[in-house]
Amino acid sequence: MSDASPWATPSHPGVYDTIGTRYALHRRPDARIAAQIERALGDARRICNVGAGLGAYEPADRNVIALDPSLTMLGKRDPALAPRVRGVAEALPFADDAFDAVLAILTLHHWLDRERGCAELERIAPRRVVFHFDLARHYDYWLVNDYLPEIRTLKASTPTSQEVATALGADRIEVIPVPENCTDGFMCAYWKRPEAYLDPDVRACISAIAQLEPAIVDRGMRALEADLASGAWHDRHGDLLDLDTMDWGYRLIVAE
Repeated sequence: MSDASPWATPSHPGVYDTIGTRYALHRRPDARIAAQIERALGDARRICNVGAGLGAYEPADRNVIALDPSLTMLGKRDPALAPRVRGVAEALPFADDAFDAVLAILTLHHWLDRERGCAELERIAPRRVVFHFDLARHYDYWLVNDYLPEIRTLKASTPTSQEVATALGADRIEVIPVPENCTDGFMCAYWKRPEAYLDPDVRACISAIAQLEPAIVDRGMRALEADLASGAWHDRHGDLLDLDTMDWGYRLIVAE
């Protein structure tokens, strides 16, 4: 595949070897999102979780194999969870149709060759369930707009949910609403809790922030802290405080 392909991107193979050391602190599965994923998995019994990390959203009552490229993440998994395999999405070490379903949770944007990875998901399972996000909505997020616009350069080549759906032969794309008290600390989880981003441990569990230069993050967080103290953040975004959920572009892509 040519480097010019919008599906190819420089990988970040070591990012989770760094942020994975504190990942369990703030990346706890949200029950509402988990229920949506469980519904999408249908009656699948044999499941492969690609980019599995610590096992968020793996169903406990089914036969799951967890695959991840990071030894740090695999090493920090609860031994009681699914069996672990080290590997990458672009070359899954499984036979054709080895599973009833394959799951991929907020991982596709880290793959080196996303087109090949999607083909691999289709090869090993007839049902594909992918938790992804759309950049247009992420770019409109106040944290990016006001404080860390450099995040745009990290995600610039990420395909849209529709492009992923096409590659997967998906039947539908579902909105994943982000609740005000979301327990899974991905980038937009704290949309109504801006002070949370001032916590270094929270930031360390968000890959887009963890990949930025420390000086850039420090500058942005100083500006956020000042805006919270002065009331400027509330002047700009106080309308969010009246809402229970928000659509920040997170999508569940389902191929059945």
